[in-house]
Amino acid sequence: MKHMNNYIKHSRGHGFHIVDNSPWPVLAAGFVLSTAVGLVEWLTMSKVMVLAVGLAGLLTVSGLWWNDITRESVYQGRHTSLVKRGLKAGFVLFLLSEGCFFFSLFWAFFHSALAPTPQLGSWPPAGIATISPWKVPLLNTAVLLSSGFTLTYGHHGLMEGYTCKAQVGFFVSVVLGGYFTWLQYNEYLMASFSMADSVYGSTFYLLTGFHGLHVIIGTSFLIVQGLRIRYFHAPPGNSVGIKSSIWYWHFVDGVWIVVFLTLYVWGSW
Repeated sequence: MKHMNNYIKHSRGHGFHIVDNSPWPVLAAGFVLSTAVGLVEWLTMSKVMVLAVGLAGLLTVSGLWWNDITRESVYQGRHTSLVKRGLKAGFVLFLLSEGCFFFSLFWAFFHSALAPTPQLGSWPPAGIATISPWKVPLLNTAVLLSSGFTLTYGHHGLMEGYTCKAQVGFFVSVVLGGYFTWLQYNEYLMASFSMADSVYGSTFYLLTGFHGLHVIIGTSFLIVQGLRIRYFHAPPGNSVGIKSSIWYWHFVDGVWIVVFLTLYVWGSW
């Protein structure tokens, strides 16, 4: 792989990857739009067809796109050291933007919680039966933190060259991520308030909903990287995709800790 990277660098005069024309970005954008429209239809008219088509199409496009990326990096050797450096820097900037996004949601929560309007009167607002933080939310915290430990276990196995150990760590993390999503879904079913119930309901579902979406994305990310480990596409300590998935998952862990402490524990007093 190193010799192939050097060959590409010298043959082109630079080490950057000139990306081929691809249909996946525009198709992904179309299915994201379909998913957003379908979500509105589901919430307002209980219709799920457009949402299902959008999610299925987005999942399919993501798989095909990841397949192309794997082909370019593993089999064609287009991910040179310069490309990897750029991918790492870009992913760090992406995580920073995600942090700013969640910061804005926490800002909205604290703005309403620390200085409730006269119409609200108190925090939580009257009539809102908050969810106990010591039941499902605490279990979710234990599940998500455990997934972080198992992922680190798998990463160390990969660094040491133990592929089986790495597969076990990633597989358990994926299972725990799916279990977290299932618990969150059941919590929504049991909640006595909706997104329309004052600013508390709005901020609650925005924070937990967007975090849950990030968990689903992160779980998909781990599945792809776990398959790459299974088929020996990930050299020990030298895969940008593996590192990015681990960074993303730990970011999701960190956001959840803040959500649990602020929204569930402090916000329900």
